[in-house]
Amino acid sequence: MELTRNGFPRVVITGMGAVSPLGPFPDLWEKLKAGISGVRRIKSFDPSHLEVQIAGECDFDPTGYIDSKEARRMGRPAQMAVTATLDALKDA
Repeated sequence: MELTRNGFPRVVITGMGAVSPLGPFPDLWEKLKAGISGVRRIKSFDPSHLEVQIAGECDFDPTGYIDSKEARRMGRPAQMAVTATLDALKDA
């Protein structure tokens, strides 16, 4: 295994995927370069009782990637992780 100057193993990134407030990875990258923010007023619930009412909410449908029955068995973080992983594999 080849090591870097710092003694860490060299790695190669072959694909990238993300679930973000700005969309999937290709959209995310372009919007970041354009200086677009994904932070908005919270829409998924009424935040009026909170001191902070903005967040970077991810609006995505996991059933575009995961079988709906399987998606129901997963928590939202797992759905996001699987979706980002599948996008990264597709991008590789």
